[in-house]
Amino acid sequence: MSASPVRLLLVGHGRMGRLVEALAAEYGMTIAGIVDRNSAGRADRWPAADVAIDFSVGDAVPATLKQLAARGTNAVIGTTGWHASEAALRAEVARGGLGVVAAPNFAVGVNLFMALAERAAELMAGTPAFGAYIHELHHAAKRDAPSGTALALASAMKQKGYAHALDIASTRAGSIPGTHTIGFDATAESITLTHTARDRTPFARGALEAARWVQGRQGWFSMRDVLGL
Repeated sequence: MSASPVRLLLVGHGRMGRLVEALAAEYGMTIAGIVDRNSAGRADRWPAADVAIDFSVGDAVPATLKQLAARGTNAVIGTTGWHASEAALRAEVARGGLGVVAAPNFAVGVNLFMALAERAAELMAGTPAFGAYIHELHHAAKRDAPSGTALALASAMKQKGYAHALDIASTRAGSIPGTHTIGFDATAESITLTHTARDRTPFARGALEAARWVQGRQGWFSMRDVLGL
């Protein structure tokens, strides 16, 4: 007898929410319901679900996660721009015994790229002759700049001991899904590492992998936990 499909609650139904919806069946999941701006304030009417995937807006995440904690629904959060509330939300999740995977970027390649960036930071920490930078490009409608991924890259590099100046630049133009470059530049040579997303499917697929992984778990996790990095 086959297992029942995982029931997903989609929070946000923009481009990413619709893409998750289109791909869910490939992962043995079904859409239990959709929370949009019209239903966000009516949590009593949200359908039962195994996991929620949130690709909404940053300002809405704290209220949404509190409602999910009250319902005992684990969550995958792909929205950025809410991290000023992270400490309070972690406490809420711990009290509710919830499992949450939160990441600025769910693409598998980006998370591998971040691991490479950390290693590069370790190697370059003692080489001040090289100046470091991060340049990220996204579509014109993306609200946060720098992106959550760029900020996560910078934080990860600093945690690995890179204490020199690290310039971050952002470009917003057209329909660029997402490109991130870290570079180290010296007088006569330069090193660059780049991850380029050709479309948005890696972000949706990563979120669906995270939703499958977080079932039955309690705690606050990142995509690196999902991938075992």
